[in-house]
Amino acid sequence: MEQSKQLSSEQPLRIDIVSDVVCPWCVIGYRQLAAALEQTNTDHEIHWHPFELNPNMPNEGQNMREHIMEKYGSSKAESDASRARIADAGSDVGFEFNFNDDTRMHNTFNLHQLLHWAEQQGRMHELKQALFTAHFTDNRNLSDTSVLATIATDIGLDGKEALAVLTDQRFAKEVRAEEQHWQQQGIQSVPAIIFNERHLVSGAQGVDNYVNILEQLATMQE
Repeated sequence: MEQSKQLSSEQPLRIDIVSDVVCPWCVIGYRQLAAALEQTNTDHEIHWHPFELNPNMPNEGQNMREHIMEKYGSSKAESDASRARIADAGSDVGFEFNFNDDTRMHNTFNLHQLLHWAEQQGRMHELKQALFTAHFTDNRNLSDTSVLATIATDIGLDGKEALAVLTDQRFAKEVRAEEQHWQQQGIQSVPAIIFNERHLVSGAQGVDNYVNILEQLATMQE
């Protein structure tokens, strides 16, 4: 959970974000929202929740370009244009995308289990950001459990315990249950951002739109 500095309202704004680590618009949308929260000085708390874009992805992952072309039937030119749009949107919010021909898509079930474990130690938000950077900026192999354990270690978690969590699939049942919960709530695409457990906003809306949303919510809370 990420908590902001104290502000005017007695109750911080609860923000639930359903997302996947390999979803570029999830990190862009979060960064846009974070900028809006900063601009409006909104007291808030963020809770991350799991979603798998590709639950049937093999454990070893797949070349990202091949995956996108197979899934959406897009051409190389369309794929390049999409990557350029994503990179530009990321740059606008201070996030670096480094796509190349070897960039891979991963099965993210292990990542969500690791995030679930990190939440128990109050480090889920930090790990989520580290995984976004590892995947999109550094092109690290998130299909490798030893790489995931190293990323956990890099933010101050116990790497050996992280590896054990993944080896024994300790939180598989809990993660599956939470994924199913959000699917039952009608979440079919991400990012899905729910404010105060009532107001759903889908997709990366842009900083200005998030500012407007936050201002409207502040008026409703008065």
